[in-house]
Amino acid sequence: MDNSLLEAVKFDEKGLVCAIAQDRQTRRVLMVAWMNAEALQKTVETGFAHYYSRSRQKQWMKGEESGHTQKVYELRLDCDGDAIVMLIDQNGGIACHTGRESCFYKVWKDGAWQTVDAVLKDEKAIYGHTHP
Repeated sequence: MDNSLLEAVKFDEKGLVCAIAQDRQTRRVLMVAWMNAEALQKTVETGFAHYYSRSRQKQWMKGEESGHTQKVYELRLDCDGDAIVMLIDQNGGIACHTGRESCFYKVWKDGAWQTVDAVLKDEKAIYGHTHP
């Protein structure tokens, strides 16, 4: 792998960089996660989004359990080098572990966070369990 991929990225003190998955057609932000150098390299090598789970302390490919993979078409690095945006196609139309299209399904309205997006598929049906 060419080192120029990683040289411009400013990973934080834990070796992570913020990664935003955005639908390449609609431009809707679907999710935000974290990448370390290995996840970024695997994303480039395979063409599918890979992340680093801070809670599980491990690498993972989006969709490895659910089948809801993310095909990456473009990577963009911000001006500071500390955030990556990926233009992706979301397999199955579900990016959120709750079974919604996007993790950003709550809107601040009338003094409260209101859920505005429907569940497309029940979390238990996707994973066999619910996440904490």
